[in-house]
Amino acid sequence: MSTSRRFSITHESVFSYEQTIPGCVMLARLCPFNDRGQRLHGFGIRIDPEVVPVASDDGFGNLCHLFTIHRRHDRATLRSSAVVETTDPPALPDRLEAVDWDRLATAARSPELWTWLAPSRFARPGPALDGFVERNNIRPGPDPLTTLLETCGALYRSFTYAPGATTVNSEIDVILESSEGVCQDYTHVMIALARSWGIPGRYVSGYLHLEGVSGEQTPEGASHAWAEFWLPDLGWIGLDPTNNTRADHRHVRIAHGRDYDDAAPTRGAVLAGATARVTVAVIVDELDQAASPPPRAPEPTEQPRMTGLPWHRHAVQAPASSNADQ
Repeated sequence: MSTSRRFSITHESVFSYEQTIPGCVMLARLCPFNDRGQRLHGFGIRIDPEVVPVASDDGFGNLCHLFTIHRRHDRATLRSSAVVETTDPPALPDRLEAVDWDRLATAARSPELWTWLAPSRFARPGPALDGFVERNNIRPGPDPLTTLLETCGALYRSFTYAPGATTVNSEIDVILESSEGVCQDYTHVMIALARSWGIPGRYVSGYLHLEGVSGEQTPEGASHAWAEFWLPDLGWIGLDPTNNTRADHRHVRIAHGRDYDDAAPTRGAVLAGATARVTVAVIVDELDQAASPPPRAPEPTEQPRMTGLPWHRHAVQAPASSNADQ
């Protein structure tokens, strides 16, 4: 029986600048998806100094909020709130067939999958990845699904979760050589390996509700990252190498892309080039399922939305019953 949960999520990012700046431009990807086993009941975003963000979709279908602060300030706060209901994905088969390697090769001819097979900035092959594979004897298995599940476990066992060992700009060589990193690094390595075997993979940003499940390493108060892989007949399946688990009702998706560069929760540029110190606080609380009607996240002033863009979604899609792509 599928497990359903409802969560209240707050995400606060505080940007403290070393000096007063004349302004900044920022892009946020913080709104949870409303699809594929994940239903969005409410979302709100507030910025201090107060501005009204403009909403639009990027080329990967992520809902983004763009804003510019046109005034002098030495601190900016971005706070989002959401209420999301999640369910467990359909059960996976014990294995696929060896012939599914050939089916993957055939599917790779489709332009829709090219983006998820090509090397990207943070998920690319190289000597460090080759050396890691040799040292740990990581090889493709008898079928694509078995290969992914075994690789997920191998990375969990090979790396040590160590906040501060890497930064958001670290190449995968850092974790491959030191064996220390965080969820972003685990995910980039797994995506790079999968793509090298012809399995389409993408990076997912989001949140993890900690439930004390064996293997959980993600710290409380942080955002999270994992990967999704496309397989014949199964569509996109989520795997979390940091916690050695399949993505399930605990995982809340807010953005996806080729790697962290495409799915970072926040991006910004400071006018005058001052250095910013960023502190992030995330709270994911489970809500009472008996609450009726469902609680809603606070709604700020109405957000204008850019229209007429080639990637703009004109309607929010209801959650799909199958594990197909959005």
